[in-house]
Amino acid sequence: MSRLTYSDPFPPSFVFGVAAAAAQIEGAAFADGKGASIWDHFARTPGKVANGDNLDVACDHYNRFDEDFALMKSLGVEHYRLSIAWPRIFPKGDGEINEAGLDFYRRLLASMERHGITPWVTLFHWDLPQALEERGGWTSRATVEAFARYAETLVRGLSGQVKNWITLNEIRCFTLLAYGYGIKAPGRRESDAVVNQTIHHALLAHGHAVRAVRAFGGPDARVGLTDNCDVAVPVTETPADVAAAKAWFVDKNAHILGAIHAGRYPQAYLDRVGDAAPKVEPGDFDLISLPTDFLGLNIYTATYVRAGRDGQPYEALALPSSYPRADSPWLNLVPQAIYWAPRMCHALYGHRSIYITENGCGYNHEPVVNGEVHDLHRRDYLRNHLREVHRAIGDGVPIDGYFLWSFIDNYEWEDGYERRFGIVHCDFETQVRTPKLSARYCAEVIRNRCIA
Repeated sequence: MSRLTYSDPFPPSFVFGVAAAAAQIEGAAFADGKGASIWDHFARTPGKVANGDNLDVACDHYNRFDEDFALMKSLGVEHYRLSIAWPRIFPKGDGEINEAGLDFYRRLLASMERHGITPWVTLFHWDLPQALEERGGWTSRATVEAFARYAETLVRGLSGQVKNWITLNEIRCFTLLAYGYGIKAPGRRESDAVVNQTIHHALLAHGHAVRAVRAFGGPDARVGLTDNCDVAVPVTETPADVAAAKAWFVDKNAHILGAIHAGRYPQAYLDRVGDAAPKVEPGDFDLISLPTDFLGLNIYTATYVRAGRDGQPYEALALPSSYPRADSPWLNLVPQAIYWAPRMCHALYGHRSIYITENGCGYNHEPVVNGEVHDLHRRDYLRNHLREVHRAIGDGVPIDGYFLWSFIDNYEWEDGYERRFGIVHCDFETQVRTPKLSARYCAEVIRNRCIA
């Protein structure tokens, strides 16, 4: 195997793109027939979102998408991962279709085509219709059935404009963090059994989306899941620590990636959760394990793991208090995460095409000074992570693309507008867009197809 050097270009077919999500950038939260999402509701619950920020305006992308795509194109970006707002299509989650919502996305996709930008469409990026939540949300199998109709409607309606489909974004976040920890919408704190059932329902929704793309997407359509797997980085790249990191990775990801790959819940997972195991109906895993074309990975951080002691398979190490991190308190800076997660998914689950569907960093207080934002910390973060992507490709890991999170500063969920992930600065009062230093850096990487 010949290793690449960092001056070598990325493969000719490698995709560089940027990403964002409907709820975080569109605004127009109740325009043209759109229904309320759980995040519209959650944001209006006192104490749930920093500064009481809501999604009503966000980046006003709903009205400014054409100028945003022109800016995107000026930076050399030719691939954009976006999501569709479920309550814009079905205001109540099911029932009557809101044709104005479908028409909006047809116009948006047509603008992308005019600017030479290829869409990668995520069907669900957390904005569950509030009406479905009031009927149980992801705890109810009825939500799965509603999602199946929604997915089929979208693929039928947009298949002429979209060929790259992502089923769901980050199952852990809209199940465990939303129904277990209560820190994301809808903010519930349910038992382990209920949370595990929400995860099972999400896996079923993934299967329904795969089936919809296969049935209605056309012969050249592709589909995959985006997962924020728990990532282990071996403390040393020795056989013992690598084996320990793999064992940790298998344990932590058994209920999502492991279950999809195996076509069942692994026995070790069932033994661990005991009576809290999800209820599975006949035929569920026939749907859940339908073959996909690629795996999307959202990679931000990782846990350091080494060989265990006293017969233990591994030991996870706590980070020291002074370990470098972004302003997002959960975002410890571990560039090797983006090397090891794809490598392990390829080795353990046999994925032959992997895309980094998100990678980025959130910082506060990035002012525009004399027309510039000198976000050197973000430039450093991106360069270090791209080096690890490049290294993985050189080691034979099938990483076919990288989507930076995010194109523009936006609504960062429970952190509101304080936390900025964009390579383009958004003044949320004036809606003026200002490309940051990191945007210029990324434009150089894309133009030269190698790490600058």
